Amino acid sequence: MDIKRFIPFAKSPPKVAVVRLSGAIGITRPGAAGLSDAALAPLLQRAFKRGKPVAVALLINSPGGSPVQSSLIAARIRRLAEETGVPVHAFVEDVAASGGYWLATAADDIWADSASLIGSIGVISSGFGLDGFIARHGIERRVHTAGTSKSFMDPFRPQKPEDIERLKAILEPMHAIFKAQVTGRRGAKLSTERDLFTGDVWLGEEAARLGLIDGVAHAVPKLKALYGEKVRLIPYGQKRGLLSRFGMNLVGGALDLAEERALWARFGL
Repeated sequence: MDIKRFIPFAKSPPKVAVVRLSGAIGITRPGAAGLSDAALAPLLQRAFKRGKPVAVALLINSPGGSPVQSSLIAARIRRLAEETGVPVHAFVEDVAASGGYWLATAADDIWADSASLIGSIGVISSGFGLDGFIARHGIERRVHTAGTSKSFMDPFRPQKPEDIERLKAILEPMHAIFKAQVTGRRGAKLSTERDLFTGDVWLGEEAARLGLIDGVAHAVPKLKALYGEKVRLIPYGQKRGLLSRFGMNLVGGALDLAEERALWARFGL
């Protein structure tokens, strides 16, 4: 029994809401384990506003994913932080890369393990070219469109130089948006000794030296150092769907899993 509940004006220990952001970003199918703005909106709302927390801590473990969902989630975190006046701290576990690092930049400071992978500030578009495969098996691809660009980057047809140029015209501005997010949030902390926007990744201590993070630290001791030994850490996490809890992923879930595994594999995880 908490006796302080019955003592008028007794001071309660400070509370920090701890939000786990784990998985690929943008997998929005019901029951999927990925991160999306729609799925995280109610969880983030509770974390910032329930019980008057002194801070919100983000535990991030993500290889990235959708740039749009990364932007939406990060923007929501900033809006809530500004509305409530609650500071935000990010703690990286295995990896905060690409969209995962975008989420980390929504925090006021970023901390990581010395072995964490940080960065990958770039944009990627990947796929498969299956035109040779279907030709060898006597399969004919039949496509009819209204609009010259409707079959853009069709994986069952040979690549067209004009499609590649069009794709680059999409990726470069998207990369510029990502760079603006990082420079806008990290500002003068970023090192100018090298190009940080090549898509490269760094381990925790090097990332701290380059200004991508604020230092090497773990969540519990760092939060105790900031808010006292008696700080209460209140966990918040996404609920798994019924099918997911029983391991009953159907075709869509299998495809989501394959996509997420491919993202993690880029970082050897």
